[in-house]
Amino acid sequence: MAVLYHSTRNDDAVVTASQAILKGLSDEGGLFVPDHIPAWEKSLKELSGMTYQEVAYEVMKLMLSDFTEEELKTCIDCAYDSKFDTDKIAPLKEAEGAYYLELFHGRTIAFKDMALSILPHLMTTAARKNGVKKEIVILTATSGDTGKAALEGFAGVPGTKIIVFYPKNGVSAIQEKQMVTQKGDNTFVVGIKGNFDDAQTGVKKMFGDKELGAELAACGYQFSSANSINIGRLVPQMVYYVYAYAQLLADGVIQEGEAMNVVVPTGNFGNILAAYYAKEMGLPIHKFICASNDNKVLFDFFATGTYDRNREFILTTSPSMDILISSNLERLIYKIAGEDAAANADFMKSLNTTGKYTITEDMKAKLADFYGGYATEADTAAAIKRIYDNCGYVIDTHTAVAAFVYEQYKAATGDETKTVIASTASPYKFTRSVMDAIAPEKSDAEDFALVDELSGMSKVQIPDAIAEIRTADILHKTVCEVEDMCKEVKGFLGICR
Repeated sequence: MAVLYHSTRNDDAVVTASQAILKGLSDEGGLFVPDHIPAWEKSLKELSGMTYQEVAYEVMKLMLSDFTEEELKTCIDCAYDSKFDTDKIAPLKEAEGAYYLELFHGRTIAFKDMALSILPHLMTTAARKNGVKKEIVILTATSGDTGKAALEGFAGVPGTKIIVFYPKNGVSAIQEKQMVTQKGDNTFVVGIKGNFDDAQTGVKKMFGDKELGAELAACGYQFSSANSINIGRLVPQMVYYVYAYAQLLADGVIQEGEAMNVVVPTGNFGNILAAYYAKEMGLPIHKFICASNDNKVLFDFFATGTYDRNREFILTTSPSMDILISSNLERLIYKIAGEDAAANADFMKSLNTTGKYTITEDMKAKLADFYGGYATEADTAAAIKRIYDNCGYVIDTHTAVAAFVYEQYKAATGDETKTVIASTASPYKFTRSVMDAIAPEKSDAEDFALVDELSGMSKVQIPDAIAEIRTADILHKTVCEVEDMCKEVKGFLGICR
């Protein structure tokens, strides 16, 4: 039975998977969700003997059911190839009794590569399937990692342009340099004088601007998104949780059918939602442990049932999680509201107008599988140092948030379930913060000198992604006010201002 997608805010907005990927957002601002999640056709034992690419096909063929076998396998083979620096694509490393799922072996050394390596192929295939003649303009806000991964994925792809907005003072030095050195005539990077939420809100506003949409159409363009609001991002993220379980099963760490826990450092909620969808498909997951940093809006939501973004925005050493509006949470809210689009729309309207909403007690009871925790800046640094001192294993700041929250969870619950921690970025992407934690006496050096120091201490080779940007020219220098984002888009596309 084919999986169709409908909007979280409008039951009448029903599309195929390929149409949902092309649109990104529904016309009224809702997110596309599957009308059902089918169980996979292979046993967990069978999956444990498969490559990453084979597991990807078994998961994605069910969720993207209007793609043919040939189309989907071509997309998968083009995505998960030699651009990843390990044969396993997403290997597991054990440290302190937990299993770290390394999602940073792609071209931009962050977990966003796992989905953004395939999204351009899914999108261009979807365009052909649906007879789209317009040029697709990928419009994306980033808190640091999505931007570079999307730029890398779409650079030079015929029939597309990509525009990325990032908070000028809200990403790491290496994250910024990765973006502003991006080559490709179809790429455009803009720093905004604001935070990630400002960038994300500005992008959503442009998606919902019907007058702007008409201007684009008249000039032969249409918007789509590479953010995790696009279902073409979310479905590929389901794969690596299934693959992690398959690895644990193949290695004899767990028995078939035995549940595991998943710990995810998250801000926009997409990465942990993918794990939730994987469980809906049949993956045995006991607890979803949602790890927040000092911007603990998700922790407060799971503790109280109230989502409230009316608070100070804090810049942390885990900037990809510096988010107060967790867009993908809307998909979960829709689910626990009984898939009631009108009720969900009311919650989102309240968020937009008052900055908060409170779910019902019945809805809160449906969140029993989730545990929320958070790490302060001091907690994050301490986790990096502890794991390095105990195991010689170096993790980045985001993964450290998850590591701390997992220890917090174990202390609170005594739960000894085998646990996978999503390791979302290479420590080289946040070298200064990592070195501040494990060798503060050396942290006065410039960023790339610290890279060399970290390589010596960790005995891990410097990734090509870092080596390449040492001397790369800065190609994108545009910085704008939040209110000028639309003007910059029009300027890049050559639309009259």
